[in-house]
Amino acid sequence: MKVGVDARALLAGRGVARFTRGMLATLADGFGDDDWLAFVPGRAPVAPVHPRVTLVRHRLGGRVLFGAAAVARRPTLAGLVGGVDVVWLPAPAPVAPGASYVLTVHDRSWERRPHDFSAYERAWHAVARPRALARGAAAVTADSHAVAAELEAAWDVRAAVVSPGITALPATPHPGRYLLFVGARDPRKALGVLTAAHVSAQARGLDAELVVVGDGRRRVDDAELASLYAGALAVVAPSYLEGFGLPPLEAAAHGTPAVVSDLACFAETLGDAALRVPVGDAGALADALLRIAGDDALRARLGAAARERAALYTWERAAAALHGLLAEAAA
Repeated sequence: MKVGVDARALLAGRGVARFTRGMLATLADGFGDDDWLAFVPGRAPVAPVHPRVTLVRHRLGGRVLFGAAAVARRPTLAGLVGGVDVVWLPAPAPVAPGASYVLTVHDRSWERRPHDFSAYERAWHAVARPRALARGAAAVTADSHAVAAELEAAWDVRAAVVSPGITALPATPHPGRYLLFVGARDPRKALGVLTAAHVSAQARGLDAELVVVGDGRRRVDDAELASLYAGALAVVAPSYLEGFGLPPLEAAAHGTPAVVSDLACFAETLGDAALRVPVGDAGALADALLRIAGDDALRARLGAAARERAALYTWERAAAALHGLLAEAAA
């Protein structure tokens, strides 16, 4: 089977990039008889994904290529990589697949919280036509049952749940007493709520700093991120909206507990292995920060339970599920 992949996300350092890289590497490792052709527009450097993944580059950037494809239906992704049996789209984006395709949808943030996006980003999503893209797909996947239920209710599209895997690199815990936030500079991540909660908790005796890393903030490589996960008192994810929520589970693989907003995806992935607080409630979040930082036994109990939850999410299982859908679509 010859598979073309819209790998434009590899140019970024955000969650979709980690998802695309992890899935592609595992697919190539487990299904080496297939050809994996990952298309990345432009000339910016991209780290290799896997020896069996061929990176197909183009001198033109993505805005030109994919903008034209979305409007004129040319060039097709299949054509850009030299012809394929099936295409995988790791996220909705302006594109002309040019072959049967499988689409992954991580959330509906642009529909549910359009005010979080710039005018350009809103136009970009309009050109991408995610709902039409989903309805034209041979199969659609979602990261969580929560998102799958949303897609069926809002788009009348059924999605198979293919959750990301968790990679826990060996790590020496970063020193210090700190709470960790990992995320992009997006309003829906609610860093402002966390900052207010942290200030309030410090005024009440919290003896832990707040470390913030992610796209648009302090950038770290995978090894440093693993060290930060391993040494944190807890990872805090106070998001207004998430489709899956990777950082709390990545931290869980190191036995580090989490404080998260009370969203369906966190209830699904972490269950009772985390402290959950009402969305947008800085006071309740401050209480949770004081509680998690001041109770060693609680952290140990939640951390052990979280490690068990993280072990359920493997790239091998995710890749096998996606490969099955790609094979069906190719046929």
